[in-house]
Amino acid sequence: MEFSKNLLFFFSALGAFNGLFLSLYFGFLIKNRSRATHFLAALLFVISVRVTKSVFLTFYPGTSSVFVSVGLTACFLIGPFLYLYTRIAINPHKVHKWNWLFHVIPVLIFMTIISIQYPYREYRHLWWRSPPRIFGMLLFIQWTLYTIAAIHQARNTFKILWSSTKKITTLDFWIINIVTGSFIIWLAYNTTTYTSYIVGALSFSFTFYITLVIWIIKRRKSTLTFLTPTVKYANRKIDQEKASSIADKLNTLFKEEEIHRNPNLKLSDVADQLHIKPHELSQYLNDNLELSFSNYINMHRVKTATKLIQTNTLLTLEAIGNECGFKSNSTFYTAFKKQEGMTPSQFKKSWK
Repeated sequence: MEFSKNLLFFFSALGAFNGLFLSLYFGFLIKNRSRATHFLAALLFVISVRVTKSVFLTFYPGTSSVFVSVGLTACFLIGPFLYLYTRIAINPHKVHKWNWLFHVIPVLIFMTIISIQYPYREYRHLWWRSPPRIFGMLLFIQWTLYTIAAIHQARNTFKILWSSTKKITTLDFWIINIVTGSFIIWLAYNTTTYTSYIVGALSFSFTFYITLVIWIIKRRKSTLTFLTPTVKYANRKIDQEKASSIADKLNTLFKEEEIHRNPNLKLSDVADQLHIKPHELSQYLNDNLELSFSNYINMHRVKTATKLIQTNTLLTLEAIGNECGFKSNSTFYTAFKKQEGMTPSQFKKSWK
């Protein structure tokens, strides 16, 4: 048993060192640094400090209470930094420059007071997982809430894993791995008996995995730009009132007037009728509907085609395609199958 424990702590020490190196890399050495990479660096740093505290406390029982308090503070910061990284990576424009301080400063103040009033050496029982574990319970609640919040932030990213229409991007891949790895560390810390052993080994695996991913990307001569999403029109996002107005007008143009039946319809034509600039319309479709202009008009053309197939028995399928605004039969069939999952002829047979 002693050998296995020593082996686990050996990997814990490696994990702590590897995590510190990665936090330095993401914080200062990576070429495309951003707020997202800085918070990822902070997350890896506090995980490493937490593991380092356990390693020293096990091999050097006389470790100062100050260092132990630093390790416990790092444990309180894992949840906030995971949430901040996830939120900023997905929606950077929704987090103001200094808002992150509201998640970090209270923890620092709280732990400073606790370290002075309740030194770990004298009140370590308050950190146990059995009563009267008041500080241990506070840590569990705080870490759990932030972990849930981070998973909630990344929920749409996880949905892509089971989507047959959307492709996973490198940013999605990175967020999924960071959130999943952090969740496993949280789970091990709060459910296993020997948290120091298990969490330390898991932290080693987590940081080693990230290192391996970076090494593979570097071997492919790629960059790590995917750590920070490129948000189109991020600095000039359409406000909610204007977006609602555009939606109402588009509904009138496409559902009531059916302007998509015009085979020569262009983005600028629609923008003129909406009395906005073409780039604003493109921005609205991309940001609010996650559709390009061509996909948007094809969506309406296919909807109109399905209605005609069901109600008009005189027109041929080719004529229906032309009537709906498609310039060629092949374009009609391709768009129809993409949206409905079957060809127009198959759809027609299903309604007989």
